[in-house]
Amino acid sequence: MKDRKSQDAPERKKSALRRLGSGVGRLTRAKPRFDMPSVDGGLKVVICTDAWKPQLNGVVRTLDTLGEILTSFGNEVLYITPNDFKSVPLPSYPEIRLSLMPNRKVAKALNEFQPDAIHIATEGPIGRAARRFCKRRGYPFTTSFHTRFPEYANERWKIPTSWGYAVLKDFHKDGETMMVATPGLMEELEERGFNRMKLWTRGVDLEQFKLGDRTPFDKYERPVFLYVGRLAVEKSIEDFLECDLPGTKVVVGEGPQREELEEKYPEAIFTGPKYGDELTQHYQAADVFVFPSRTDTFGLVNVEALACGVPVAAYPVRGPLEILDGAPAGCGSMDESLQKACLTAYENRDPEACRKWAENFSWEAASRQFIANLETPGFDEEFWLRSAKMMD
Repeated sequence: MKDRKSQDAPERKKSALRRLGSGVGRLTRAKPRFDMPSVDGGLKVVICTDAWKPQLNGVVRTLDTLGEILTSFGNEVLYITPNDFKSVPLPSYPEIRLSLMPNRKVAKALNEFQPDAIHIATEGPIGRAARRFCKRRGYPFTTSFHTRFPEYANERWKIPTSWGYAVLKDFHKDGETMMVATPGLMEELEERGFNRMKLWTRGVDLEQFKLGDRTPFDKYERPVFLYVGRLAVEKSIEDFLECDLPGTKVVVGEGPQREELEEKYPEAIFTGPKYGDELTQHYQAADVFVFPSRTDTFGLVNVEALACGVPVAAYPVRGPLEILDGAPAGCGSMDESLQKACLTAYENRDPEACRKWAENFSWEAASRQFIANLETPGFDEEFWLRSAKMMD
């Protein structure tokens, strides 16, 4: 008896551990309750993003506008964002929230919504939880490349960019397709080993951003050179503030570098963040919009400025290159000397030409492109566009 017990004990212990592991697995494993796609009267689309309001940046505006347009065509959109979870601030980026232990809640939201398409917009905790869900259940999903985090991490923490891109490549490799903002960026990412990419361009709200009253900046010495965006080291704002330019420099935005920049450049005007009509008024009143970043994937603010009749001054890098490619001289200037680009943009400025060029960037067209990029084996672009009620 004693020998029998001693022989059975390890087996019983092993079985108990196995049962415990199985129980934990049942608690955390997402249960399949729907088949994809199940289209009837419009699409049900989930957008999983670690970047969301109250952040003010191109990623948030892109995803928010996409949802508004899809909804206006009769589709249903569910956002899974940090606002749904307990979160902590990202070190040195307090406005960016990192969701804590999102796996179960993300799985529950996806199961209950029963989407026709799952799009993972970011590579943070929520994006990883959604990716984990899809991989475990065998559901197709798409991703998008919005932010050059490897360059940001290198600027802030000296992490080699090769490490960052290796992490991103691993994240995106299991999606059906990765959506990219410009052809130039797509070529660059192909050289880094990314594949299965499709173009998803950006747009501008031509109703909100338009020519208007220029007098609000008449209180400053003209010309007024304007920057709008995050105040962070990777945006190279100091390149703009160091330029020897006539008139006044106005900086709109918030971020970890604001206090340092205000102290170092007291002659510049720092307004803090602006939203809605107030943001539009700042664009409208400027003479030149300055975009000093070398790390953005597109630079939506450039198109917003153009829509308000303001030429763009920038480095000849991805984003501005695609936006200004083929544009009339009055729409702006690109040069490795940012100072020269600013002065040339001011000398040649043509508000009407800027506005007309901006009209090439339509959010509705961009949203159709997003829908056409949705991938599920056996279903083509026409299927998705017809299901979303967005056929031209």
